[in-house]
Amino acid sequence: MILAGDIGGTKTRVALIDFAGHGVRIVDEEVFPSRDFQGLDEILRLFMTSRNVKVGNACFGVAGPVRNGRCETTNLPWTIEEASLAALPGIKTASLINDLEANAYGIEVLDAGDFTVLHEGGPSPTGNAALISAGTGLGEAGLVWTGTRYQPFATEGGHADFAPRDPLETELLIFLRNRFGRVSFERLLSGPGLYNIYLFLREKGRSKEPKWLAGEMQEDDPSAVISQAAMAGKNDLCVQALHLFVSLYGSEAGNLALKFLATGGVFIGGGIAPKILPKLTDGNFMKNFSDKGRMRSLLETIPVRVILNDKTALLGAAQCARHKAGIMNRLLGENPF
Repeated sequence: MILAGDIGGTKTRVALIDFAGHGVRIVDEEVFPSRDFQGLDEILRLFMTSRNVKVGNACFGVAGPVRNGRCETTNLPWTIEEASLAALPGIKTASLINDLEANAYGIEVLDAGDFTVLHEGGPSPTGNAALISAGTGLGEAGLVWTGTRYQPFATEGGHADFAPRDPLETELLIFLRNRFGRVSFERLLSGPGLYNIYLFLREKGRSKEPKWLAGEMQEDDPSAVISQAAMAGKNDLCVQALHLFVSLYGSEAGNLALKFLATGGVFIGGGIAPKILPKLTDGNFMKNFSDKGRMRSLLETIPVRVILNDKTALLGAAQCARHKAGIMNRLLGENPF
């Protein structure tokens, strides 16, 4: 039995996972609102105590850079350390990996039904692959072919500088620079990023904000309200904001494909993509993905898929723990399971 976790800025998902043969099964699972707790230790102590179980290995995907077994989370005021997690009752060993690295591990255990194909392309069976994921923040990760399997690796590419492509995006950059100083892609490609785009278009006078929309944004998450109104076609300003968001999403996914030479494929993860799937499949995303001048012909060969399974990072954390346990036990000459 493996203890796995997907730790995000909004919610933390923890589960007990069992690998039977080549299959994977979630035995028990609970979701916690992240900001209601002081840290991951508190959540795990509550989860393990209420179940009175013991696990050999645990792994947690966390939103932030992991260095030397320690992570200061990007969108939470938490510091998480492997040593303190391994000292909790019921846990033998604990590992921390970046949440996008966990998502990348999770791709290995998904089924064909867990994806929507945006572009079939012509995949290279030994080419690198890449993952981009807009949610509370913007995550990016890579997968390199080792000769036998794909090995995920973490990046903090979502915090790279945003570069405008036309006069409108140049104005957007200036607008965001006045608000934040430095402007990364995460300032646009995330939940808060969609709201930033909306505010920019509203200030430019692209369309009026009706009272009902302003009221809903005061009562609920503004980005969710904008997305829902755009998908329903209820407000032109929201439609424009989501259209620009998808254009930028496609462009940055294409940037990532070039940087990693991801001829094995690009995967779109995160909580936003499945909710706006019709907007991702209408051609706007892929148009901007492949619009790379002399590199267009290369980009047009790369498969692009949307991940629909919202438990991919959770399954990936378990898969990572499984691999680490297998490697260690092989070194010790023991059966890993």
